[in-house]
Amino acid sequence: MSPDELVYLGILAASIPVGFLFRYLSPPVKQGAALLLGLIISIATCGIHTLHSLCTVLGTWLIIKINWRSAPALSLGWTFLYLLFFRLVTWFGLPQPTPFANAIQLLLTLKMVSLANEIQSYHLEKKKEVSTFTKSPVVGGLSHEPSLYDIISYSYCYVGIMTGPFFRFQTYADWLQQSSPLSLPGKEPCLQRLKMVPIYGALFIAVNSVFPLSYVRTDEFLDHNYFYRFFYMVAIFFVFRMRFYSAWCGAEAGCISAGLGCYPQGALSKPGGGPTVKYSPDPDTVVEYDFKTIQNIDCYNTDFCVKVRHGMRYWNMTVQWWLHHYIYPNAPFRAYALRAGWTMLISAYWHGLHAGYYLSFLTIPLCIAAESAMEASVRARLGPTGQNVFDWIHWFLKMRAYDCMCMGFVLLKASDTINYWSSIYFIIHIIAVVCIGVGQVMKGGKKRERRDGVEGLKEDVVREKAE
Repeated sequence: MSPDELVYLGILAASIPVGFLFRYLSPPVKQGAALLLGLIISIATCGIHTLHSLCTVLGTWLIIKINWRSAPALSLGWTFLYLLFFRLVTWFGLPQPTPFANAIQLLLTLKMVSLANEIQSYHLEKKKEVSTFTKSPVVGGLSHEPSLYDIISYSYCYVGIMTGPFFRFQTYADWLQQSSPLSLPGKEPCLQRLKMVPIYGALFIAVNSVFPLSYVRTDEFLDHNYFYRFFYMVAIFFVFRMRFYSAWCGAEAGCISAGLGCYPQGALSKPGGGPTVKYSPDPDTVVEYDFKTIQNIDCYNTDFCVKVRHGMRYWNMTVQWWLHHYIYPNAPFRAYALRAGWTMLISAYWHGLHAGYYLSFLTIPLCIAAESAMEASVRARLGPTGQNVFDWIHWFLKMRAYDCMCMGFVLLKASDTINYWSSIYFIIHIIAVVCIGVGQVMKGGKKRERRDGVEGLKEDVVREKAE
């Protein structure tokens, strides 16, 4: 493990016991202590680069104060432009930010855009209440406009400050105002979330030592046979998954120990978004709680869901919620594959400027189009047994597609990514294109069969009338 990874591990490990202590604090003390601890972490790991995140926060606050109606679009533009400046600071003679500053900046970008949307929604609903004399039906809306201190406290809250998960301001406010945090579940769900982390961590270290990423960039790697080169991406994606499974499960445990994102199961919470229905429990029944709001990874479904599009749903789930609510609906396209492509382009930009991100993320729409074409033209014609076989083949190809895309994500450079993909003859891309072609051909054949069937029926009717 690198020194940076050890720092991340230390912060994650310390946040879990610290979280249980926060349950004993009153709301104002909890808010101040969480802010202070977050600032200590930020300054200790980022130093002077903490100013980048502070500028982002103050800029967003200013936008909201000046024009809350346009704040969502303006804050998106502001935070994403600042990301560009942040990544190109060396062009202006400024020092390169630390990896920790980059992690904080990424999560802060999500928070600021979400905050602007929440405040706009708050003002719009208030206007409706005044005009209609009825209380807003919106679930999870703000009860008041946050102050500058509230916004800074939310931005630098120590929980998930560098590792996530993303959570809305309302989730943060609900955490501060919990009436009896000590009575909420903590130890059991925390241990449940951590039980697989040692296994994930051990597998990450073991497999990474046997299949180092750096070996892919050597000339010696290309001397191996095709199947070895193909299998190598399977191992690399396995290492990638184990690393993030460990980190995100640990980050979720830090939220759970503090009680952040704890809501009754009846609220039907969504990762990142929080409650989706207003829930008033019966006083005579025992209320069961969950931490769905801060769930960032579904390890089982990530590995065993069948479709590429579903694989995204179970990976980095809180960020997927953010993309689905703030980027996907505003895409300048109507077709699902194109809207998904737009969303993936924005996601790639959010991750960084490395070409590997774009090559990987923009492969996703191609795979989605391929699986949609095959489902409509092939799977729909099969019986139950045939569909079961189709799904297993689909799952295998989905995993290989993510293996392939992962290589771009970790190799980063366009040349390294293209070199690796060419070493396996762009097999995933070729399969995707062939599937789209087969789907179109069979779709055309299906239309002809339907047209011939209709014409045959018409001829029968005419013949019956003549007789």
